[in-house]
Amino acid sequence: MKTTLEIHDELLRRAKLHAKKKGRTLRSVVEDGLRRALDDEQPPNRYKMPDMRVGDPNGENPLEKYTWAELRDMIYERPEYGESEPE
Repeated sequence: MKTTLEIHDELLRRAKLHAKKKGRTLRSVVEDGLRRALDDEQPPNRYKMPDMRVGDPNGENPLEKYTWAELRDMIYERPEYGESEPE
């Protein structure tokens, strides 16, 4: 199918140069780039957090034995949970 696209001059220049260096047609370079953009599962320029999980995913959850209030106190290092008061 034929279509008309407006492409920034510098981008088109780079695409033509790339196609020539690789021995390809401009059409194949544009089609390849479009396929890659459409097949990409992650949105472009979106940061993906690294997987930092620790422990056994099938193991016991060590936090289940605490209430929300106890967890909050541990997070804020209240002394009744092992941290000493600053002097």
